[in-house]
Amino acid sequence: MLSALANLSQVSELRRKILFTLAMFVVFRAGTHIPVPGVNASMIEQLFNSGNLLGLLDMFSGGALSKFSVFAMSITPYINASIILQLLKVVVPTLEQWGKEGVEGQKKLTKVTRYGTVVLGFIQALGMAYGLRMAINNPGIFSILLIAITLTAGTVFLMWIGEQITAKGVGNGISLIIFAGIVSRIPDGLNVIYQYLQAGTINALNVLLFAVIAVAMIVFVIAITQGIRKVPVQYAKRVVGRKMYGGHSSYIPLKVNQAGVIPIIFASSILMFPVTIGQFVDVAWIKTVAGWFAWGSPLQTTLYVLMILFFTYFYTAVSININDVADNLKKYGGFIPGLRPGKPTSDYLDRIMTRITLAGAIFLSLIALMPNVIGWMTGIEGVYFGGTALLIVVGVALDTMKQIESLVLMRHYQGFMK
Repeated sequence: MLSALANLSQVSELRRKILFTLAMFVVFRAGTHIPVPGVNASMIEQLFNSGNLLGLLDMFSGGALSKFSVFAMSITPYINASIILQLLKVVVPTLEQWGKEGVEGQKKLTKVTRYGTVVLGFIQALGMAYGLRMAINNPGIFSILLIAITLTAGTVFLMWIGEQITAKGVGNGISLIIFAGIVSRIPDGLNVIYQYLQAGTINALNVLLFAVIAVAMIVFVIAITQGIRKVPVQYAKRVVGRKMYGGHSSYIPLKVNQAGVIPIIFASSILMFPVTIGQFVDVAWIKTVAGWFAWGSPLQTTLYVLMILFFTYFYTAVSININDVADNLKKYGGFIPGLRPGKPTSDYLDRIMTRITLAGAIFLSLIALMPNVIGWMTGIEGVYFGGTALLIVVGVALDTMKQIESLVLMRHYQGFMK
């Protein structure tokens, strides 16, 4: 391990990138403690102490939401804008064409994503300000607009920090901001466990069981995240001028969890809606319906699993076009042994993708339900571990390590990943 760190320290460019990334993390964490003007933060913080879905959102923002700081919305509007744009690329020909234009097309898509972030952020900020108006010191249109503009500005600033990390730092900046927010909540979770021990609610055996389950889940998530189905491909020989190309073997890597964490985000966002409405609307029948969708209830759990299964297939179908893969193979003289190019190849790839997507969907369902299982087995409540947070942390850590490894190897040094 020490020799691996020594290899990292020998690359001056990598040192600068890591230091820049850490500096941006400091700015992000400092911003989570800057309160929005005109708001009673203590009243808002009481809403996040019940361990509900609002507490889950607070974890993703690194505690900024419960403090109602300028970064309370975190980078969520940017993520929503990116997902919406990716879905629109399937039905809007112009966006699809931009995606095929390389760097210039990507610049156009990035600009649209930025504008979408501002619009979605302002709408979300208005909803938050209006929904939490009881905590505003002087509730009124001007105060609500001021809070909405402040929250939107905070999200745009976080978007800029993420882009700067991507350009000048290490890893994907947006993902690393979410990663930093989740990891920053680990000390609070450990403190909750310590308080349970002090109060005698749990014992050392419960803590040991929690640690064993946590390690097993991390190993399981890494294995599935890295899991791929290799489809062998053979390229035919062809002569271009005086040179011969092709004649080699390769494979198509089809990921088991192609959809990533998106299905859980979609499913939890939809099921969160009635619960959130029930918290802010004092109507009997609305609160009754919201109780049916309470976190961990039979109806909520069943719908949660079914939605994750549906969105896994849906997002996988949107993110990877099997017909395009088959056409590109045919265009470059590649074929799967035993299959003719064209429709037989696309049908074969579609069957494989359908089967491994089912495995990925079941995996996401199990991971999403693990917080409830951990609470039932260990008796440790109020410590969220699993689901979206675990997938994001593991995925971002793996991607960042791979990027650092490639930067080290580019400078002709031995890598640090064994």
